Amino acid sequence: MDTLLDAAALKDRMDGAGAAGQRTVLLDVRWALGDPHGHDHYLRGHVPGAVFVDLATELAGPAEPERGRHPLPPSEQFQASARRWGINDGDAVVAYDDSGNMAAARLWWMLRNAGFSSVYLLDGGLAAWRAAGFELAAGPEQPAPGNVTLSDGAMPAIDAGQAASWGRRGLLLDARAGERYRGEIEPVDPRAGHIPGAVSAPTTGNLRADGRFLAPAELRERFEQLGYRDGVPTAVYCGSGVTAAHEIAALEIAGFSAALYPGSFSEWCHGAANDVVTGPEPYGEDAASH
Repeated sequence: MDTLLDAAALKDRMDGAGAAGQRTVLLDVRWALGDPHGHDHYLRGHVPGAVFVDLATELAGPAEPERGRHPLPPSEQFQASARRWGINDGDAVVAYDDSGNMAAARLWWMLRNAGFSSVYLLDGGLAAWRAAGFELAAGPEQPAPGNVTLSDGAMPAIDAGQAASWGRRGLLLDARAGERYRGEIEPVDPRAGHIPGAVSAPTTGNLRADGRFLAPAELRERFEQLGYRDGVPTAVYCGSGVTAAHEIAALEIAGFSAALYPGSFSEWCHGAANDVVTGPEPYGEDAASH
């Protein structure tokens, strides 16, 4: 199934020239670490008809040390949110943000995990819409409530116990910035470094300079260089399970599949028994012994 929709194709849908008979719901997931003003940005300008989605309260439950900073919300709560956004069974959903889909990918993954297959990322996000010369709308959107029925567990996921040994039997990708992986800085979590066995694979490497995803062949080459092979189980984590979804979308564009560790490093580093290693190697200073 397709992962991306470009701005011109979205405009065609909105003008009634594409996807005859299928309604399109637009969702704006404006969020970035350190920027709590996503709703304000949305109100100043968004794709016409797009409904704002609050990542912190609608795509995550309350932060808990044992579950991470952005734990997945209960499935019934997520279904209620999706209906509030106006999604009906049989609709198509297009999600975007203004940061290369780093936040919107969380919604993409959650809908896919909930059994909703017709969901796309607007390639390049709001920047691509602007660059195409298309108009923006201001103020809130108030959709009619939807009737969508969602499930759970349609996408592969792992927990901390599986993450502990994943690097020995498969490929565990760390989607955070390289300096956080190496433990040089840690702006939000109590310990710095990475899960033993993880390979550094920053999400920024999935994108072109304009915020659009690399071509499938380029993404395939990237992930193969990082160690992806057919038959090798692959999983991804980040700080709190948000940008890791972006990596999974990039892997899918490349024709690959991977599991998400939803709790990610923010869950892992709170476990007293969980080792954290630093440096550029998967197993840190003890790399030679593994």
